[in-house]
Amino acid sequence: EAQLVESGGGSVQAGGSLKLSCIVPGFIFQYSDMGWYRQAPGNECELVSDINKIVSDGVTHYKDSVKGRFTISQDVTKATLYLHMNSLKPEDTAVYYCAADRRRLPSRFSVCPDDFGYWGQGTQVTVSS
Repeated sequence: EAQLVESGGGSVQAGGSLKLSCIVPGFIFQYSDMGWYRQAPGNECELVSDINKIVSDGVTHYKDSVKGRFTISQDVTKATLYLHMNSLKPEDTAVYYCAADRRRLPSRFSVCPDDFGYWGQGTQVTVSS
């Protein structure tokens, strides 16, 4: 059962942009690590980006392949996490999941979602060439 509520996603051509949104319950929004995972068929569930607020106001991290193209952000007033995806490539095609926990999010799981932490329901992103 998803505890976070995602929206966004869809289909775009290569070079296009999409924005994903994730409403995070207030009790986990502060002092947590929040991020976005993705899983493509046949691949592991990998952490694309996260914003770590466990010990700071928010330190961001990005997977190397999305640096400079994806931006993670948060709206504190709306308790919402975002992932802005620009210059999308076909290899970005996957189901994207938001996740949060008061522990540091692992860089990967075998399958999304995992028993670790809180998860959104997943949203499909398809990038055509």
